[in-house]
Amino acid sequence: MNAPEPLMPVAEALARITGALSPLPPETVSVADAHGRVLATDVVAQVTQPPAAVSAMDGYAVRAADVTKVPITLEQVGEAPAGGAFDGSVESGECVRIFTGGPVPDGADAIVIQEDVDADGTAITVREGAPVGNDIRPAGLDFREGEVLLRAGRRLGARDVGLAAAMNVPWLEVHRRPRVALLSTGDEIVRPGDPLGPNQIVSSNSLALAALIRAQGGVPIDLGIALDTRESLQTMAEGARGADLLITMGGASVGDHDLVQSVLGEKGLDIDFWRIAMRPGKPLMFGRIGATPMLGLPGNPVSSLVCGLIFVVPALGRLLGMTAAAAAEDETARLGCALAENDRRQDYLRAKLARDKAGTLIATPFEKQDSSMLRLLTESQCLVIRPPHAPAASAGDTVRIIRLEAATSDL
Repeated sequence: MNAPEPLMPVAEALARITGALSPLPPETVSVADAHGRVLATDVVAQVTQPPAAVSAMDGYAVRAADVTKVPITLEQVGEAPAGGAFDGSVESGECVRIFTGGPVPDGADAIVIQEDVDADGTAITVREGAPVGNDIRPAGLDFREGEVLLRAGRRLGARDVGLAAAMNVPWLEVHRRPRVALLSTGDEIVRPGDPLGPNQIVSSNSLALAALIRAQGGVPIDLGIALDTRESLQTMAEGARGADLLITMGGASVGDHDLVQSVLGEKGLDIDFWRIAMRPGKPLMFGRIGATPMLGLPGNPVSSLVCGLIFVVPALGRLLGMTAAAAAEDETARLGCALAENDRRQDYLRAKLARDKAGTLIATPFEKQDSSMLRLLTESQCLVIRPPHAPAASAGDTVRIIRLEAATSDL
């Protein structure tokens, strides 16, 4: 009896892929165009915020010692609007009308909100006292000039863009977006809307992966569909010149019509590994054509997308210089049904996600897990991870999951 073919563990395959990649060079962009980009350098505050002690409320700047016993009437001697200032000093028995963001005048050490006073011209009767520092934002409460507030390797969300702008940083150094060439292969596939032959199916992999790449900050370059001929594949593969990563779909397994390895081998493909202990996604290939890294994904649409989540996303993270360019983060849930003992491949089972009455997360895999069934992937909220040789599991057992839902907020 022949020994089973050697298969590489998922973790090792991921480590080899990310270990073979390096962050792309930096470029300078306007802070207005920085959303979604990954910082190549730390960002240092150019100002102190707030630059001086300011009022947090509309009211009156007073000396706290003057309002320890209330009611008391003080004389208003001026105003301190936001963007303006009172040039004098608040003396005992005096106050200054102040507005939110207005600088606290010398001599004052507390703010009495306007709802707690009665104003009669310049005679201001304080009904509620205020301790020292009340409703005053001290200088540098948010940050100070010279502080590093955003670190290299961070993907910038809306909050980060706002903070960088408040730091008075108009330009940011970010890593260049990865250019990812996508090459589908096979006589049996056609683009959506094209005439379908009797033995053909519609290709979805390149469009789905292109969307995933855009969402991760990359720039997809669709090279089209190569026919199962050496000439077609060689010609189409030429379009990958200058790309930061080439992804092929289909043709990574063994078969009479699987030409990717042999044809790209003539172009100088140096294969690091192929075939991993994973389901869906066993025929995954990684190597390099000259200076261009190449990742060969399975042709089945579910396998292609799951491999995209497990391998392409962290590969892009590495090229983008992200500090956490690792596998998709997983968490735990309780099984909603029993599962049989697993074999030597790590399973990623499409599953529904819900909560029981106690609020516990319940993951229930679909009964059918065929890698051609893209609809089930769309209907899934998570993937249940089953390690190699995992024993049979019962409903209620704890399992690791990866959530699939897209982020609904860029904050």
